[in-house]
Amino acid sequence: MPLILDAGSLAALMLTGLLMVMVGLKLRARLALSRAKHRSLAGHSRLSRRIAALVPRYAFDDAHFFAADDATAEVADRRRAAFEGLSRVLRTTSARTLDQTADAAPHISDLQFTESYRVPFPFSPTVKAHLPAGSFLASSTGVQVTDLDGNACYDLTGSYGVNLLGYDFYKACMERGIRRVSALGPVLGSYPQLVADNVARLARISGKDEISFHMSGTEAVMQAVRLARYHIRRSHLVRFCGAYHGWWGDVQPGVGNPVPAHDTYTLAEMSDATLAVLKSRHDIACVLVNPLQALHPNIGAPADTTLVHSRPDASVDRAAYSAWLKALRAICSERGIVLIFDEVFVGFRLAPGGAQEYFGVAADIVTYGKTVGGGFPVGVVCGHHRFMKRFREDRPADICFARGTFNSHPYVMAAMNEFLLHLDGPEMQALYRDLDATWAGRTASLNERLRERGLPLQVAHLSSIWTVCHTRSSRYNWMLQYYLKAQGLALSWVGTGRLVFSLNFSDADFEAVAERFLAAAEAMRRDGWWETGALGTDRAIKRRILREMLGAAMARRRPGGRSLVPTIADEPVTTVTPSAAPALSGAEGRGL
Repeated sequence: MPLILDAGSLAALMLTGLLMVMVGLKLRARLALSRAKHRSLAGHSRLSRRIAALVPRYAFDDAHFFAADDATAEVADRRRAAFEGLSRVLRTTSARTLDQTADAAPHISDLQFTESYRVPFPFSPTVKAHLPAGSFLASSTGVQVTDLDGNACYDLTGSYGVNLLGYDFYKACMERGIRRVSALGPVLGSYPQLVADNVARLARISGKDEISFHMSGTEAVMQAVRLARYHIRRSHLVRFCGAYHGWWGDVQPGVGNPVPAHDTYTLAEMSDATLAVLKSRHDIACVLVNPLQALHPNIGAPADTTLVHSRPDASVDRAAYSAWLKALRAICSERGIVLIFDEVFVGFRLAPGGAQEYFGVAADIVTYGKTVGGGFPVGVVCGHHRFMKRFREDRPADICFARGTFNSHPYVMAAMNEFLLHLDGPEMQALYRDLDATWAGRTASLNERLRERGLPLQVAHLSSIWTVCHTRSSRYNWMLQYYLKAQGLALSWVGTGRLVFSLNFSDADFEAVAERFLAAAEAMRRDGWWETGALGTDRAIKRRILREMLGAAMARRRPGGRSLVPTIADEPVTTVTPSAAPALSGAEGRGL
């Protein structure tokens, strides 16, 4: 007998079916989004924050510090002697600089942070006590910086990327620029006359119509994203796993941000699954690209603090990254998504027209900073008319507000003009013409010498930006930064993860750096830091670290609930000994 449904039942059935379809579509979209995330913790911001909050702080005792890889007593003693020798050398040669740093550190929060995060945290208390780093300089000249004790070191910090053409060049830009606007002084709000020339030059360089000035690269990216959301009328931005776009919340959704970012998708770079998400979703306003990630796609800015084992070369070649950006460009154009190139770090380091020229892909909005200020702080947003306008003609109350007290400061604009004038000169044209060949040749030369000497190091590069890659598993790879420092090479606080050369390094300058680099690596090998004991693989090291974390977590509390944590430098630190960690079933090398 056929089932006859009344109107109410039929409507309910249809509504149920519609709801199931909607739920299915939502689940499908969610699954696609999950597939587009990188499988590392950096690709899962909420999970990374939760796990980071669970990691216990612990430190090695004296014996374990030199044998955290189960090295023999002879190797541990050799390391200890070398460590003490390095400590004497650095303290003796930099006494005044270190004293000034120690006096200032309690009042400078940045110093407290960098001093605590130069090396993996279990080693940090001992390193801070015996291998302190000086943070004060007296002068700079050529490709060298000089500390308060008169020690001149080859500068591989790049001043976070500012130093493109050498400190002497920027000192001259600043001095000449200030003289040009000295009659105006710090008049803010109105523009110095040469701003007109700056915007014309930046429009030509970027291929965009309009320019706005800001006080930092972070501010520039914030404004670029705000403008994209305003004009596209969508909520979400897409950033790629491991990319850095400043410290503001929407672009730093994971560890380091105390508040979750709700309108941000962190997706895998160079991924077809990511392109599929961009094709299918209707809430994406913009995509942020940091071209520096060609050097390490989907990996955070490398630092020795995270160097707990080897660091393989993760770079991709120019052709492969160009192909990815072209595919991304096509999808963004098809879907009406604003493509933003964040060239705050790499701008003008790759080509006169920046990453757009170097990779052959035009963005909708480009942000610059650092070097374009001629030595002063600045952020720049360059975009097409349709994305830069901050108000609507037909709706006067609908605006996209952005201001800044020091935007377009006369001194900054004058130094910027000096930089932009030099950029158009024949000297810069010649420099750019041979730039890729110069730095590819220098990288290949050093890598070949490292191979010939059997040293477990290689260098990956994007133009004059380098990452030191460790080809052998070791818990002590981070020690290289101190050997380099003892050889007269100045590194930023992240250590060997990022070496930034200014483009005025001559062949003789580079050869001096290469010789010092090789000498540091030879000394590190001689002192036993690459003799790995029982932990000779990344897997074995990771497994041991897990054991240590579990042991530290268990040691923090006894049955009564009272803390068992000793105190080092006024911070709660669990001291780990070789026998403190609980045993895990299976051999060390089986993996987590």
